[in-house]
Amino acid sequence: MIEHIHPKLPMRNRAQTVEFYEKFLKFADVSAMPYPEYLILEKDNCELHFFLFENLVPEENYGQIYLRVRDIKSFYNELLSRNVPIHPNGNLEEKPWGQLEFSMLDPDNNLLTFGESL
Repeated sequence: MIEHIHPKLPMRNRAQTVEFYEKFLKFADVSAMPYPEYLILEKDNCELHFFLFENLVPEENYGQIYLRVRDIKSFYNELLSRNVPIHPNGNLEEKPWGQLEFSMLDPDNNLLTFGESL
């Protein structure tokens, strides 16, 4: 039986990825050891895994994840108050599929979409 899903996204630079997710989204590095080719970040019992892809061309990266959140308006406003970069086309808005969503890109152009059911 499946218990959890942990998305794996490409990263070009482990230190840069850790810095982005810790600074902007308050994830913590929970990797068992600082293995340069793999990274595990955690927040609120959710894990994101990253694998080293040094030759990744960010403009050609289609990595995407969807993160469901509670109280998305407060979360969004908290990010704005800390000057976290929101995608220019990804401001908080109601979607026709019944979600309130916003999006951002990480340093490797992985698209992070945050959503809450209306």
